[in-house]
Amino acid sequence: MKHGKKLRNVTKDLDPQKLHTLEDGVKLVKKNAAATGRKFVESLEIAMNLGIDPRQSDQAVRGTVQMPHGTGKTMRVAVFAKGEKADAALAAGADVVGADDLAEKILGGFSAFDRVVASPDMMVVVGKLGKVLGPRGLMPNPKLGTVTPNVADAVKAAKAGSVEFRAEKSGIVHAGIGKVSFTEDQLLDNARAFIGAIVKARPAGVKGTYINRVALSSTMGPGIKIDLTTIGDKV
Repeated sequence: MKHGKKLRNVTKDLDPQKLHTLEDGVKLVKKNAAATGRKFVESLEIAMNLGIDPRQSDQAVRGTVQMPHGTGKTMRVAVFAKGEKADAALAAGADVVGADDLAEKILGGFSAFDRVVASPDMMVVVGKLGKVLGPRGLMPNPKLGTVTPNVADAVKAAKAGSVEFRAEKSGIVHAGIGKVSFTEDQLLDNARAFIGAIVKARPAGVKGTYINRVALSSTMGPGIKIDLTTIGDKV
């Protein structure tokens, strides 16, 4: 892959094998993102390689975590609800609310949303959208708090910066956890919250080392490897 001149200048003195503390990793990501001079605000991305076998049902790693300082991203939320729940979702800031009408709209190609929330009684309707929402990772799930009778609370959490995570087939969990325009302390708080959630989500069936590698990067920047001894003692 051919990289631009600014990115090459940023990475020429960067040792790709060197391990950094979490604090220094955040500093380098912010510094490198600023040096490339991009016209949009990049996100701080975290990738964690886990010692799990995703093929085993008892080793799935999935959940949500609230970022202490939000993500800096405007989250568009679609809600499946009726009556008072629908009214509460709208009052909480939902971008679109409906039932069968919303399902038909989505089947017709509507996709202007980043998260889907549903009240339990609406799952009969939502179930018809599996082939549309599933590939995008948007199917509501009670384990993620997106199937709930308290749809208003779910909307508020999404708008406030809750991040969903799910281990891929390769055992890697990846997420955007803030904008590089955040302060270092804010990004550190978010990174620690995300790492803590992954540690807490450790499946009982996992033996041996749980977290193998951690790396930080900006959306378009190089990866910064993190020294695991600087992120806690439960890896």
